[in-house]
Amino acid sequence: MQKFKNIIFDLGGVILDVDYNLTRIAFEKLGVIDFDEMYSQSNADKLFQKLETGEITDDIFYKEFNRCTGLHLSDEEIRKAWNAMLLSFREKSLQFLERIRPKYKTYLLSNTNYVHIAAFKETLHEQIGVKTLEEYFDQAFYSCEIGLRKPDPSCYDWVLKNVDIEAAETLFIDDSLHNIEGAKKAGLQTIHLLPNVKIEDLGL
Repeated sequence: MQKFKNIIFDLGGVILDVDYNLTRIAFEKLGVIDFDEMYSQSNADKLFQKLETGEITDDIFYKEFNRCTGLHLSDEEIRKAWNAMLLSFREKSLQFLERIRPKYKTYLLSNTNYVHIAAFKETLHEQIGVKTLEEYFDQAFYSCEIGLRKPDPSCYDWVLKNVDIEAAETLFIDDSLHNIEGAKKAGLQTIHLLPNVKIEDLGL
């Protein structure tokens, strides 16, 4: 690996523990069949892609979700099931981010949506006493705000240009192999964070 000046971190599975099965189970209990075909760690159908690129509002998402599934769930039922995957923040990983900030420029890049942002901000405040993740990074980028999702190489290009950093001097860390492959296409150095490995174990 070449020397790098900047690090871009993923959120879910890297800093925030997530369990996609919990959301699948929650939706199945509500009568949703084959939720994995709609959304998983490696896949998102058109409805969820629109949600995660900010093309539709939360209200439209709830209505379209019912239309796609043929159900009549309340907004709150959908919201709670959708948020079920979000667990707790990795406190040692957050402490690690604080320690390396003098050494590197650090950024966050997450495929996410406004429903999840509201939920994990609440968790962050309750668990750590911090209101936003921006306190741990030079800048944080969310797909629903920038209109682009990983693993599209244009998503990484957008971030690089926005903060004026070079791909070759930037390390990208994600737990999804699809996202790692997209980052490589954009010219970034990469680390695929495997299960049971934490960012504080990487020796950065």
